[in-house]
Amino acid sequence: MTTNMHSSQAPWSTGLCDCFSNFNTCCLTCWCPCVTFGRVAEIIDKGSISCAASGSLYTLISLVTGLGCIYSCIYRSRMRDQLGLKGDSCQDCLTNSFCGPCGLCQMYTELQNRGYNMKRGWQGVVEENNQPKTKGPVAPTVEGGMTR
Repeated sequence: MTTNMHSSQAPWSTGLCDCFSNFNTCCLTCWCPCVTFGRVAEIIDKGSISCAASGSLYTLISLVTGLGCIYSCIYRSRMRDQLGLKGDSCQDCLTNSFCGPCGLCQMYTELQNRGYNMKRGWQGVVEENNQPKTKGPVAPTVEGGMTR
């Protein structure tokens, strides 16, 4: 029995041309694509490379070679694989080569829609996961106990 590889893949939460639905992300990507890319890359890399380092490398590659789209294509493929999103490597390269800003917006928005705080980056994910999970109000602790 053969299975369709795409049957287990989830659709993106937004379309490629939905970049204008999130005005803040659209503006950020239009004026500072390096920031958008850096924030996405930091989450995808699980904090192993900072937003600043990824964004700087993206800018350097874009300015020196004009091929920042190739670098972002690699991250689009990684993200799609990690999150089980529909698509393939060919679509990733075409999207980031011909619709780069829209592709970056879609990636950024996808992570936001999945609950990532893009401004806080991976450190925010770690801090949030380290917070104790409680089921209601917790009584404050009194240091040293009660004495009379």
